Order: sequence, then C-alpha cells, then structure tokens
Amino acid sequence: MKITLDKEGFLSKIKIAQEFTANRLTSTQALQGVYLSNEGKELHIYSTDLNSYFHSIIPADEVPTLHAIIEPKKIIEFVQLLDAGDIDITIEKQNVTIQQKKTKGAFPCIIAEDFPQPPQPGEQIEQAETSLISKNLSKLLFAASSDDARPVLTGVNVVSEEGAVVFVTTDGFRLSIVKEKQTGTIPSMIIPADFLRKVSGYIKESKSVTFSFSKKERVVRLSDNQMDFYTSLIDGEFPPYERVLPDSKVTTIVLQKDELIRNTKLISVFARDYSYVVQYDFGDSMLRISPKKEANDENTTTQDVTIEGPPQKVSFNYRYVLDFLNSVDGEEIIIEILRPDAPIVFKSSKDKTYTHIIMPVRTQE
Repeated sequence: MKITLDKEGFLSKIKIAQEFTANRLTSTQALQGVYLSNEGKELHIYSTDLNSYFHSIIPADEVPTLHAIIEPKKIIEFVQLLDAGDIDITIEKQNVTIQQKKTKGAFPCIIAEDFPQPPQPGEQIEQAETSLISKNLSKLLFAASSDDARPVLTGVNVVSEEGAVVFVTTDGFRLSIVKEKQTGTIPSMIIPADFLRKVSGYIKESKSVTFSFSKKERVVRLSDNQMDFYTSLIDGEFPPYERVLPDSKVTTIVLQKDELIRNTKLISVFARDYSYVVQYDFGDSMLRISPKKEANDENTTTQDVTIEGPPQKVSFNYRYVLDFLNSVDGEEIIIEILRPDAPIVFKSSKDKTYTHIIMPVRTQE
C-alpha cells in the first residue's frame, strides 16, 4: 500500500512520536515503535509507553486501510537526509519502503497483534491559553523531584481556586509556586513533570490548548488541534506546601539579577569542592559572596544591594540559586529573610505571580 507525504511534515511528527515510545526493553515490542493508521485522507500517528501517549494527523492521499508499526530511529536518520518535497511510503505486512526519486530505503515493521490506543478523556473540557501553561513551566519544572521514591514530588501539583489556578513543584529542598488568574476551572491534580517537559516545546507556538480531563480514567489530554498529548495522573497527596511559606520577614533585599548570576558563578568555581555551598552575607547596602568557610576566605566578590532590615548571613547550594535566577523574568530580584535557618523567599520585581523558596544550608558558623 503506497501513500505520498510531505517529507518535513512526516519527519517532524515521527520525531515527536519517538519521544513517547518506551525507551526501555519491554516484553511488548510494539511500545518501542510508532503506529501508522489511515482514515480517509488522513494518516494517524500514535506512540505510547503506556504512561503517556502521542497522537497526530498528517493530510495524505486517500488509500485503502493501512496499519503498520514502524521502528522510528533508522527511518528518522534516513528521511532527514532526503531532499525537501514529497516522499512515497509503501507499507506491506512486514516491511515499509520509503522512496524519493531514485533513492529508496527498506525497513522492517514491528509485528504485533494490536497497538494500545489512547484513552478518551471527555468528561470535562477546558480551553486554556497556551501561555498559562507554557510560560510557567520554566519556573516550575526545575524544582520538581527526579526521585521516584516519592512519586508525588515528581509532578506539578495543580490546585484549583476560585478565579485562579496554582501550580506547585518541590523536591524537598526548594519550592516553586505560580498563581495565575483563570476564568475557567482546571481541576486539582498532579501532572507528571517529565510529560510536561516533553510537551512544553511542542505547544509553545500554539495560541491555545484544549485541556481535557477524565476523573474516572485519571488521564489528561492537551491538544492544539494538530497534536494530542495524553498522560496518566500521579496518585497521592501532595505535601501541604503552604506550611513552608514564611508568615513574616525581617530583612528584604533588592538586587540586580544578572550581576547576582555572574557573581554566584564566580564563587561557584571555589565552592564545587565544598558541597556546592556558597555564603551570601547581606549588610551595609552590600552583598558579599564567598564559599563556605572551609574553602578560602580570600575567594570573595561583592555587589551593591538595597537592604531593609538587619544584616543577614545565609548559605545555599549555589545550583539552586542559579536555577531560580535562570528561570525568572525581570532585572531585579527580591529576597525576603526571616532568619538564616528558615525558608528564604525569592521573587521577581516584575513577575508578581511567581514565588520561589530555597531552604538554606546550615553551616558551622
């Protein structure tokens, strides 16, 4: 069975589909492949690792029923070297052949009885602006845990409030919170952070995303009218993040973000061999940055700050500080401190929706 497709359109969708295949050896070989199926003048592309699913449609010639599971890696390598324009794909029972002019490549199909189809969450549908999701993920995903021992911490906690939606991530050492106004209602749930990392880059060019949720199936779907992304939700109770938020402050510091990035990177050269700990000494309209005491007191740098309240000396894992600084918009950063052993609040003077918390490191001083 032969079908003619635009090379770039086919290649881009197969590349995305590959991201949602099972990348570990599995007893179900079909999960390592991409499923192709036609309906009229549309070629449907599916892939899944059973936790998340991908589906997209490519306009195509109308041909008789076509079904095949292809192994994507070699096909991607082959197709991306072809010229721009149309390619002919011929699918037989055990082989798929891709041809453009005089160039031809043959690839084996994966033999399987059937391919698992994505669930159909249709109980509740909300239209969400793409920016509500995509613009905020960079502020959230870096703070999600990668430790599967506590699955709830590997997700983005979505909390529905009246007129607003709150997104929360934490790995136990830092906490990111974004609170946005929302006219619709996005149900409270925990969405896997890894899934959102994959999806964010693919939907950022879309004006809006359809958000579908099935309470019964515990599945969400994000769709931009060209592609559908599905994932199973994470079961469990997210920690009560509100308890981490300090209810008061005694010192507020305002400082330049880019200068703080540069100075933190300078001192990180000396802190890498000392548990990545950098000390931030705020006082007298100046910030003094140095490695923790065991490193070398001679390795220091300073920058001007605006400080309100008593001096404070706080130590952090500098990687956490840089993660925040690289995620936030605006030229000025606001830091609020209650005491050196309490959670420290980081904000942007430009973005009022975003709050980040970093737990300080206890030192011998």
